[in-house]
Amino acid sequence: MNSLDNIACLCGSQQNYKNCCEPLLLGDKQAETPEQLMRSRFTAYAQKNAKYIYQTYASEKQAENPVKEIKEFSTSCRFISLSVIDTNNDGDRGVVEFKANYFYQNLYCELHERSQFIKEQDQWRYLDGIIFPVADIKVGRNDDCPCGSNKKYKKCHSV
Repeated sequence: MNSLDNIACLCGSQQNYKNCCEPLLLGDKQAETPEQLMRSRFTAYAQKNAKYIYQTYASEKQAENPVKEIKEFSTSCRFISLSVIDTNNDGDRGVVEFKANYFYQNLYCELHERSQFIKEQDQWRYLDGIIFPVADIKVGRNDDCPCGSNKKYKKCHSV
């Protein structure tokens, strides 16, 4: 049995990684819905897979999101959870509202976005999104970790 068979997917789908985001990230499968693409992009950020994130941008947005900048952002953060709030699609357009939680240095951050997706050459791609303002939380080493683990930050997500 492969060691990935029982690892929960980072996207929060409650599925194992092997059957969830891995086939998308390996290019063995294409996302069937905007939500699947959103979840795989979150997993790619957590794994620092900038190439996948770049490839899943709509073609008109790739030039303004170079792989180098995606890589710099993903390596500066520690992604911890994704919550999908709402999702819908009608043919070639889709929307996913989500909250992604991550640490940046000693800040606990939440990205709350309503993302737009389009189909290009029969493949879902991320187009853009509306970001809702959310205050970052400064976390001290001895504070409770905001991830909900009931551990101190220094024993949980501190680097």
